[in-house]
Amino acid sequence: MFGKRTSFGGNTQSAPPPSRPVEEPRPTPQAEAPAPEARPAPAQQQAKPPREEVMDIHATESAARDKNYFQTKSSIFNALIDSIDLSQLAAMDQISAREEIRDIVAEIIALKNFVMSIAEQEDLLEDICNDVLGYGPLEPLLARDDIADIMVNGAHRCYIEVGGKVKLTNVRFRDDAHLMNVCQRIVSQVGRRVDESSPICDARLPDGSRVNVIAPPLSIDGPALTIRKFKKDKLTLNQLMKFGSISPEGAEVLRVLGRIRANVLISGGTGSGKTTLLNCLTAFIEKDERVITCEDSAELQLQQPHVVRLETRPPNLEGEGEITMRELVRNCLRMRPERIIVGEVRGSEAFDLLQAMNTGHDGSMGTLHANSPREALSRLESMITMGGFALPSRTIREMIVSSIDVIVQAARLRDGSRRITHISEVLGMEGDVIVTQDVFLYDILGEDAAGNLLGRHRSTGITKPNFTEKARYFNEEAALVDALERANVEHMDMMR
Repeated sequence: MFGKRTSFGGNTQSAPPPSRPVEEPRPTPQAEAPAPEARPAPAQQQAKPPREEVMDIHATESAARDKNYFQTKSSIFNALIDSIDLSQLAAMDQISAREEIRDIVAEIIALKNFVMSIAEQEDLLEDICNDVLGYGPLEPLLARDDIADIMVNGAHRCYIEVGGKVKLTNVRFRDDAHLMNVCQRIVSQVGRRVDESSPICDARLPDGSRVNVIAPPLSIDGPALTIRKFKKDKLTLNQLMKFGSISPEGAEVLRVLGRIRANVLISGGTGSGKTTLLNCLTAFIEKDERVITCEDSAELQLQQPHVVRLETRPPNLEGEGEITMRELVRNCLRMRPERIIVGEVRGSEAFDLLQAMNTGHDGSMGTLHANSPREALSRLESMITMGGFALPSRTIREMIVSSIDVIVQAARLRDGSRRITHISEVLGMEGDVIVTQDVFLYDILGEDAAGNLLGRHRSTGITKPNFTEKARYFNEEAALVDALERANVEHMDMMR
């Protein structure tokens, strides 16, 4: 099938001498232990070398192994590209293409007389398959469902977040050019590019995972790649309850809010789980509702059949062709939406979203960065003001009050856990101040021996919040009142 496969067969005379590319180098004399028969030395001479010196030796050995490995891999990779028909490879399914590449690489290793163990050869085969068909060294990390974030700081440092904690991995790229090739492959899938003339790029993976790339000269120590991974199985409110992110009674209140078409703003810091929570709330949208989503990078995974997904577009090389979030939100109003979902409110689109919520598009939702419900309202006001709207502060606040029903606050705590800390409703105005009322709160009670924070969700004692009227209209009042009363009884029992 691959007519060029034998093209490297005649080059065996000029092949490099046999080598063991991943063989560990001989320890340096300074690192060798003294011979047993050596005369005892003073205590000062018998002391172990400083930790920094040992680390430097290990780092040198690791760098030498990496250099040998990448040289061998580069030689085999170049021979593979010369011998394979990429157009025919692209027409094959993933499994068949991977098997074909493995066969050819094994043949190249035999012809070029590389000497390596079966385990070393297997690692090399897997790496080359990932380079040709996937995202290179990132493939093993992308395959793991327990990783929340992948952070690549240049070619030789890659961190991951697992269980809320950031850890350094042994994933390495050959050099910055190798890393840039992987970045380019990712962003090209969504019609974007990243290079010196356009060094910042937002993109997404096929599963919706968010990708950000910033390249030199803006990134001084090499390209920086950040991937916010999505789980293969979409999280639900039931799973959030199992994780302790929300209590059963709080989850029932959130379910009711999704069903009764309340206008919800989800607030939280970076990595607090705002998009995940928004996905959970959209699960309660009725199947027959027309939903339109607006995002910078399409991340939301709505399950309803009648969904229109819109995505912003950056400017081209000439600085033209940009489509902003505000333009998308304004265009939504001409598309007969029943709900508008904004992935993240960052600027003047806040004004148009509030207008939509206030003009018959009940049940619209969005997220923004803020550390508390009160701060979220202030940020909304600031975004509208910075958008160039010459409106008095009181007018903007009245618009916020008439548009937003509930603010749900998510937080990432210092032990890495994510919790819903507030469910707050917007009541109205007292003078020039917006009045809010907490329905559910999360209290931190302490921490265990492992450093994990201990806390509990509690009701504030309110049994009939302002959105009870909406719940009655959608026949959800009984479920709402029951959840709040159960939460109040549980809180009183704990107080005793």
